[in-house]
Amino acid sequence: MVDLPPLNSLRAFEAAARHLSFTKAAQELHVTPAAVSQQIRQLEDFYGLPLFRRTTRSLILTEAAQMALPDVKEAFERLSEANRRLQSDRHGNILTVSSSPSMGERWLLPRLERFRSQYPDIDIRIDTTDRLADFKNDRVDIAIRYGRGNYDGLEADVLMQDVAFPVCSPALLDGDKPLRKPEDLRHHTLLHPEWRQERDAQPSWQMWLRAAGVTGVDVTRGLRFSSDTMLAHAAADGLGVALALSSMIQRELADGKLVRPFGETGSEITTAFRPFLVYPKRNLALPRVAAFRDWALKEAATPRL
Repeated sequence: MVDLPPLNSLRAFEAAARHLSFTKAAQELHVTPAAVSQQIRQLEDFYGLPLFRRTTRSLILTEAAQMALPDVKEAFERLSEANRRLQSDRHGNILTVSSSPSMGERWLLPRLERFRSQYPDIDIRIDTTDRLADFKNDRVDIAIRYGRGNYDGLEADVLMQDVAFPVCSPALLDGDKPLRKPEDLRHHTLLHPEWRQERDAQPSWQMWLRAAGVTGVDVTRGLRFSSDTMLAHAAADGLGVALALSSMIQRELADGKLVRPFGETGSEITTAFRPFLVYPKRNLALPRVAAFRDWALKEAATPRL
């Protein structure tokens, strides 16, 4: 069996090498700088070579230490992942899905019973938050995120394509001011979505009207919502005409509470943002994660609720 150095010494080396500071390493490890220095000396004695060059103002890694550091980092990452999986398994076959509130409420929740009926042995924990999932510290298995798909170090599968189009209550179609063609929007209140991410790149009424070749509609007026659910409810209640994302409005269209006043042909604009399934590649080794991923992709490909 290979003779290995003490784990605490390797931990001290990894932290000190990452920070290039015994003091910062000590703060991270909740020990004294002297204790870190002692652990480093033990490691240097074990290998019989120096790992740091100490100057009056900084630490410098020796060539041997520079070569070893990536492998040491990877070893601790693997240990952390093994610990996370063992902790997870201790709590049973629980799948933790992180989702933005809108995607969780409007896309995932209406379909969740189908997953449970297909995989009755998998219990689900849904963590709704707008921030990016912390897969290491929050015990998240897989996340549903709305964005561009640029998630460093993670896999990102396109859940579905998305488009934006006007929707309204059926009552507005033949009201006092009938809504028959895009130019009729000048007589109606615009309901604006206000997404948090890169607003300039998100679909807006200004973008939609430009694509439709419509002028004379004041896009500075109307009601604004940061919640997709409130936007849908306001439109269904007849407060105005909303610009909605296809992924967020399926239930109201299916129930007939909302309609597309100008039909489907030529009345929608594409968006650079789409829903993604995001996860560390290693998580696919977990059967519960692989099952959810496959199920979600099939669900997204099927236009049903």
